[in-house]
Amino acid sequence: MRVAIAGGGLAGLSCAKYLVDAGHTPIVLESRDVLGGLVAAWKDDDGDWYETGLHAFFGAYPNMLQLMSELGIEDRLQWKEHALIFNQPEKPGTYSYFKVPDIPAPFNVILSILRNNDMLTWEQKIRFAVGLWPGVLRGQKYVEAMDKYSLIEWLRRQGIDQRVSSDVFIAAAKALTFIDPEDVSATIILTAVNKFLQERYGSKIAFLDGSPTERLCQPMVDYVTERGGEVHLNQPLKQVLLNSDRTVQAFLMHGLNGAPDQVLTADLYVSALSVDVMKVLMPVPWKDLEFFQKLDGLEGVPVINLHLWFDRKLTDIDHLLFSRSDLLSVYADMSITCKAYEDPNRSMLELVLAPAKDWIDKPDATIIAATMQELTRLFPQHLSGENPAKLRKYKVVKTPRSVYTASPGRQAYRPSQATPIANFFLSGSYTMQRYLGSMEGAVLSGKLTAQAITNTQPPTVPEGDPRSLVASSN
Repeated sequence: MRVAIAGGGLAGLSCAKYLVDAGHTPIVLESRDVLGGLVAAWKDDDGDWYETGLHAFFGAYPNMLQLMSELGIEDRLQWKEHALIFNQPEKPGTYSYFKVPDIPAPFNVILSILRNNDMLTWEQKIRFAVGLWPGVLRGQKYVEAMDKYSLIEWLRRQGIDQRVSSDVFIAAAKALTFIDPEDVSATIILTAVNKFLQERYGSKIAFLDGSPTERLCQPMVDYVTERGGEVHLNQPLKQVLLNSDRTVQAFLMHGLNGAPDQVLTADLYVSALSVDVMKVLMPVPWKDLEFFQKLDGLEGVPVINLHLWFDRKLTDIDHLLFSRSDLLSVYADMSITCKAYEDPNRSMLELVLAPAKDWIDKPDATIIAATMQELTRLFPQHLSGENPAKLRKYKVVKTPRSVYTASPGRQAYRPSQATPIANFFLSGSYTMQRYLGSMEGAVLSGKLTAQAITNTQPPTVPEGDPRSLVASSN
């Protein structure tokens, strides 16, 4: 079957990959001139890469790791020491390590907690460990049921005090969801923690050896096109055209630069667009269906990704760092962690500003000034004094609507990949799957969409139907 897929992010591309594996012909249509969606990357005038986000890969990403293995690119992941590293604001310029020993789970993570004496007292360690056990022992049904609580509410129910919440979970919530623990669903963090506790290398972190656009997305495109699929850039979806029975007749693609709109017909259709864009493009006849009405309960969270190039090295740590800052979430010196960005003499820090809702509309210069103030606290030995390191250049990448906002109660609004419309499917990390809004969630959603399509009976195609991209006079 020919399957039209609107959206060339990880969900759309992984859906296309698994469709060609099943013998179908996907046609991926990306609105921009770059693939990747929320993992897109670009080069500046100096040839330096900048990205939509700081993309860390975890050992608890089985679908992503399987996909990369199937593409033959698993060696592009640069695995770091098995540890979680936190800044210590109370001791500027120092770090607290949760080093995870190479022993079976969950004992490896528990031992890493017990060995940490910088952030947790023994009483806090015990409360921390005891508080996490319900999610492990009572399984996924329990984890899903905790969606009615915020993370802070759930922690208090477990007797985990505010100090532990502040030191560990604020950083985790902001890193995984871009919002604070009082705003995030307990289900989201418990899902991640369970994976870390249940899988020996679940919390181990890797970085890609180059830009996601080149090193991850392009191999997916090559795989799909070599097997008969198609991938097109600069093809924004303008309208979903319907038949009288509300099934999809075609995708109307917006003509750019004065070109006419085009109509794409296929056997089946997929939206791999963000939930916010999908709501805007929702055909009016579908809006009275409860399935699509639930999408109103989901919206993307604003995210700001920052790139700062300095004239000297600020750190020698080859890892993801949790800032424990009110402004910043996680960061890494990409000149160390990423092979393609390597610079032995100068740092390029990539940072996530979160929560970003109060900053998304502020000028770049204002954001950078506030960021530099925070970095001076994190790197006082390099950014203060008589001869501080100089910021050579910067890039601010704003995503007003990124992954869905994982606030309490959102699980009930996440849709399945199959919809009430027989020839229309959804894909994206916001759809219902075991993982949060993440690269892993996007890849898994694409795989689930492909499975749902493969289980669908092919429609009857009228004789002579071209099933092709043709010019339209609209």
